Amino acid sequence: MTLLALTSGEPAGIGPDLCVQLTRHGDLPPLVIIGDPELLAARAAMLGIAFDPPRYDPDQTRPLSVLPVPLAAEVRAGELNPANAGYVLKLLDMAVSGCQRGVFDAMVTAPIHKGVINDAGLPFTGHTEYLAELTDASPVMMLATPGLRVALATTHLPLKDVSAAIDSNSLSRVIEILHRDLIQHFGIDEPHILVCGLNPHAGEGGHLGREEIDVIIPVLERYRRQGMRLDGPLPADTLFSPDRLERADAVLAMYHDQGLPVLKYLGFGKAINVTLGLPILRTSVDHGTALELAGSGKIHDGSLRAAIQAAASMRNAR
Repeated sequence: MTLLALTSGEPAGIGPDLCVQLTRHGDLPPLVIIGDPELLAARAAMLGIAFDPPRYDPDQTRPLSVLPVPLAAEVRAGELNPANAGYVLKLLDMAVSGCQRGVFDAMVTAPIHKGVINDAGLPFTGHTEYLAELTDASPVMMLATPGLRVALATTHLPLKDVSAAIDSNSLSRVIEILHRDLIQHFGIDEPHILVCGLNPHAGEGGHLGREEIDVIIPVLERYRRQGMRLDGPLPADTLFSPDRLERADAVLAMYHDQGLPVLKYLGFGKAINVTLGLPILRTSVDHGTALELAGSGKIHDGSLRAAIQAAASMRNAR
């Protein structure tokens, strides 16, 4: 039976709300929520939700249980506290360790707040990068919603640093991981991938930049000779048209805000984040901590439920 770890995320945000709302759904695989039980109980009381799951017992699989991790400081819904930054990272550490030891089949993450972790003096650029360090891997970030998957050649970088980060080796690694994991985790035998150019109009034959000519085209041609189905580099402003997307399995964007605005416009609230290239399975929600909504009862858990179902499906495919 599949057993998933669910990290409850930034304690002042909507992560705890999302976790306690899962009691309303009986169609989910067994889950272990990693977090502070008192925080979860307090948030459930604010939302008027009956929430009293048992403590996690490794010898007994239950539909929903809690693996306790105590907060470092008191939490008020919507108010960030850097004192709890270490708590947030400990949730991730425990989930990764459990997956590595085979205790959990996959991990799902509720949203965290990067800024408050950095305010605490802890260097942190995002889930993807942190999981890479914990697992000694080179992951690829991909978001997915019904009808569209978008992977990223670079992740959380300032725009001025993107071009230098895309070279033959890095792009080759991303393409290989994306191609392999579409086969292994999504059951696609011969993935068809659309590849964005970096520059406007994919460089306009070198007049708007040479990254396509010097890096992207040579890499794509090499893999096409090996039999991969790669189209591109294509201008990003016309790539996301329905006639192109209906024939493709994924899009590879060169940077974060090139591809993700389109995906989130199409599927916000039901899209998910998938970290490819890890030795463990990890999915997440497609949104942030929404501090202003914490404890309000005005949130939707569609993205979290989609992430949970996707993690179970990927585990079964693997």
